[in-house]
Amino acid sequence: MASVPSSTTVKASNSTGSYALAFALVTSLFFLWAFVHNLEPILIPHLKKACQLTDLQSSLIDSAVYLGYFIMALPAGFVMKKYGYQRGIIIGLIMYAVGAFLFVPAADTRLYTFFLGALFIIASGCAFLETAANPYVTVLGNPETATTRLNFSQSFNGLGAFLAPVLGGKFILSGIEHSEAELAAMSPEALDSYLQYEASQVKLPYLIIGIVVVAVAVLFMLIKLPSISESQQKTKSSIQSALRHRHLKWGVIAQFFYIGAQVCVTSFFIRFAKFTSDIPEKDAAEWLGWAMLFFMIGRFVGTYLTRFISANKLLTIYSLISAFLLFIAMTVDSEIAVWAIFAVPFFESIMFATIFSLGIDKLGEDTELGSSLLVMAIAGGALFPVLMGYISDQSNIKIAYIVPLLCFFVVAYFGWKGYQPEVQTNSAD
Repeated sequence: MASVPSSTTVKASNSTGSYALAFALVTSLFFLWAFVHNLEPILIPHLKKACQLTDLQSSLIDSAVYLGYFIMALPAGFVMKKYGYQRGIIIGLIMYAVGAFLFVPAADTRLYTFFLGALFIIASGCAFLETAANPYVTVLGNPETATTRLNFSQSFNGLGAFLAPVLGGKFILSGIEHSEAELAAMSPEALDSYLQYEASQVKLPYLIIGIVVVAVAVLFMLIKLPSISESQQKTKSSIQSALRHRHLKWGVIAQFFYIGAQVCVTSFFIRFAKFTSDIPEKDAAEWLGWAMLFFMIGRFVGTYLTRFISANKLLTIYSLISAFLLFIAMTVDSEIAVWAIFAVPFFESIMFATIFSLGIDKLGEDTELGSSLLVMAIAGGALFPVLMGYISDQSNIKIAYIVPLLCFFVVAYFGWKGYQPEVQTNSAD
């Protein structure tokens, strides 16, 4: 996931500094936040074991992360405007590193709330990084190549999304998967030893992540980056004014449901693979890594297809294909079910950006506020995994995939009719 620059004009000053070095440092941020976010599907089955959680409880990992984004989005923007992008980035990196280091005492205590708090802090830091990185990249060089630079930087987002499940599966997941009967047969001492071993698996990876992030923060402290400033445009826009645009209102709804669907699909993938096809957790993590690689490839394919198919139609088609794949996953008992979910990220690849661009189309002075509302709609990632976890606990993980399936129908409606610009008026206007 990557935030999108607002419509506010951003320009570089004439201050000295190496644009190439600045670009490299800022681009590293895209990798850092993508990497840590795509460890969440690894943490969900892992902490479910280590802390003996239900599916509902394990889904709170997503809630902690996306609530962190939702709560910190506006404060991050305020800090950037008041203190500048470089200081905002440093604050974000420090929060990110602190959250990563807190995984060590969290593992020692095996307190699930401790883990959730650490994840919330990491997500809060990433909210600062995403708020700064996209507009910063666009001004670090020739304005004519701004889009090319942004696309290049966002490719590192895809690299992080691919590597995180692969490395997380290798270094966090132990591969030890005891049945409930086997756990019940253990002595209290043996059970405690096993659970502590599982919890401790996260300590070294997150310690390394924290050290790397601190190193990046130090570089941002030592190197003077080109300063950038935002033009201050006075508008009369308000939330009420912005939501008079029917297509923006539907865009926010569609984004809310899409992010919920995206998080649900990947967060429970390892659990689903084990339940339906008895695929070991380490192997399932590798599957997920490749699925995220196809997510990245799907962005390029989708961009190419929009030359021949309108964006709203492609969004509708991709949403319906995703829903159909999830229907197959829910109704087939063989490994085909796993392959069906494996294919979904490819079709999800264009959805965030397409919903965003259609949602802010023809908003005029409401564009900047509309952009903020569409980004804040990522709060869907905090709600729908919890609902999915509850359904799984009451039935099973296959049935629980009804949640993202229905979410994709909402996205499909937006691409079919909801995207059409129309200003709603009332008698008070």
